[in-house]
Amino acid sequence: MNNQEKITHLEEKVKELEKSLVAREKICRVLMSRVERSIDSTGGAYSIFERNILLQNIVDERTRELEDANRKLSIEIDERIKSEQRLFSVIQGSPIPTFVIGKDHKVIYWNKALEELSRISRAEIVGTSQHWRAFYRQERPCMADILVDAAVHDINYWYENKWIKSTLIEEAYEATNFFPDLGTKGKWLHFTAASIRNTRGELVGAIETLEDITARKRIEESSRRLAERLRRAEKMEALGTLAGGVAHDLNNILGVLVGYSELLLMAIPDDNPLRKYVSNILQSSEKSAAIIQDLLTLARRGVATSDVVNINKVISDYSNSIEFEKLKMNYPLVSFKINPDNNLMNIKGSPVHLSKTVMNLTANAAEAISGDGEVIIATKNQYLDRPITGYDEIHEGDYVVLTISDTGRGIAVDDIGKIFEPFYTKKKMGRSGTGLGLAVVWGTVKDHEGYIDVQSEEGRGTVFALYFPVTRDEISVNGKTASLESYMGKGESILVIDDVYEQRELAKAMLKKLGYRVACASSGTEAIAYLKTNKADLIVLDMIMDPGIDGLETYQQVLEIEPAQKAIIVSGYSETDKVKKARSLGVGAYVQKPYILEKLGIAVRNELDKR
Repeated sequence: MNNQEKITHLEEKVKELEKSLVAREKICRVLMSRVERSIDSTGGAYSIFERNILLQNIVDERTRELEDANRKLSIEIDERIKSEQRLFSVIQGSPIPTFVIGKDHKVIYWNKALEELSRISRAEIVGTSQHWRAFYRQERPCMADILVDAAVHDINYWYENKWIKSTLIEEAYEATNFFPDLGTKGKWLHFTAASIRNTRGELVGAIETLEDITARKRIEESSRRLAERLRRAEKMEALGTLAGGVAHDLNNILGVLVGYSELLLMAIPDDNPLRKYVSNILQSSEKSAAIIQDLLTLARRGVATSDVVNINKVISDYSNSIEFEKLKMNYPLVSFKINPDNNLMNIKGSPVHLSKTVMNLTANAAEAISGDGEVIIATKNQYLDRPITGYDEIHEGDYVVLTISDTGRGIAVDDIGKIFEPFYTKKKMGRSGTGLGLAVVWGTVKDHEGYIDVQSEEGRGTVFALYFPVTRDEISVNGKTASLESYMGKGESILVIDDVYEQRELAKAMLKKLGYRVACASSGTEAIAYLKTNKADLIVLDMIMDPGIDGLETYQQVLEIEPAQKAIIVSGYSETDKVKKARSLGVGAYVQKPYILEKLGIAVRNELDKR
């Protein structure tokens, strides 16, 4: 209840008291009329005197009653104002975001904690019924509004399956909801609203408190995802162990079938009708051997080679294969596009298994499309400076990313966690593959120490993204590259500034191999301190560093020490406005992570050779 409501209530009390006094005055008048009628001719003077005394007594009594009532009223008003001020101080100083509305839905209190949460000031909102703006995009009742209207039956309409009746507070209700417009990424709030009643039990308003549980929700979601990944990994490991044992035994049997079939073909004349039967046995045995190879891949025992491979070459070979031509013939309405990164880095692995991975994912993508559609095979280099949480948790580092996307029917939410399990398929068994395709993809990626991310929406399509760690080893080919001598160092000093230890060590090793003297700094602040007492012919500067100052601010401070300082930028991000700003200040080349020796060496050499 606010001050005005309290004063109004007390004024009503005074009016009731005045009505009582008026009634008493009427009684006095009746008594006086009786006194007047009792006056006789001999006692008139005495009766008049008596009447005056009686009237004086009545006036004095009424005056005392009014003074007493006014004094009590004043004390009660003061006490209630003080009580309200104390209540305001408690609400305002509370760390719990809180607001109070009156019977008219207008805000009475809006504390500091709620100002910080909602970014709406108390001055802006108190006295209005616009409090919904803090939480919703369109006008709708908050929980407190529902209680003010005594419309408890409407709670389920607005907070379906998200609310409960409080077990601790009478006439209070609790709910949890996500508010996408709070903060930069939205917030989860748990809120409790309770009715406010006056001393006569009348509903005069409602109070609502809010708790930011976003961090708790994120921890719960992270724990859920971690448990799900652990469950999948344990299941795949168990299935792989089983598949490996079965494949080992089947290989022994098939080895006999294949061997003797070949011996028989060598012994049977070409014109013998039995030769056809033996040939069919051999072909079937070879197909069975391919399936067993898939089982071995699933068991994480299939990738025996570790060559330097460029996935663009794997994709190119597949696109020129008979299997790809057959796929295009079987799906004439599907458009196949290949978007390779021409500067794609290499990885280490098995070309055979990588080719099979591309083939399986491309075939699955085509089969997911009914009618017209599109399948896109793409590659790119990507540097991650922090983990990505998705289907897998992808750690920071340099990766070659292979993506195969389609515009097909998508994968149901209930199925997406099971798609890599052996023989789990929505296809008709026996008509399309063995049911091992995605299980083999999983095994291959894990054997290459990579990660898988899957994004899918029913009716819109699916994207498989495979992350493979890069290698800076080169494929032995007769390509036209710059000679090592052309970008060798001449003993110049280089300062490498990067917040990631592995990146600093990599750049240091590369530059030392090229003949430079190398020092390292793990932050912009450390680099500034180094350059105050040391010289560097060139700095190799990471653009995004956390925590602390970034690459742009570091270079700006470096220029205060050495206005002609030469520098190049390395970053895992695209060329941002900050990179452009740094280059406008004098920074030379921009080298995107991940990089190879040649790329870094040429950028350093060219910058040092500038006059």
